[in-house]
Amino acid sequence: MGEEKLLTIRDVALYLNVSEREVMDLAEQGKIPAYKIAGVYLRFRKEQVESYKNTLGPGNSSPTRDLYPFKDKVFDFLYYNDFYIFSTLIVLFLLLFIFR
Repeated sequence: MGEEKLLTIRDVALYLNVSEREVMDLAEQGKIPAYKIAGVYLRFRKEQVESYKNTLGPGNSSPTRDLYPFKDKVFDFLYYNDFYIFSTLIVLFLLLFIFR
């Protein structure tokens, strides 16, 4: 007996071509049935997500839509590059101090 693999929020977001926040909003509104694992993690059944996608129709999906808002991209950039940004600022400050 194989166990059914449930989809994560990211899987559903990619499948529906929407943001992860929109998937969570759809689950909260009850448009897509969601299941909580350990009271925290949302999971979805593929058949239920497919039936929701079929109700949207072909005109409502936009393949060129950006999945992550600009604000999230900026925060990710700063989070992953904070060491380099901080180091660059220190070097610039020291150069300004030295050559003044």
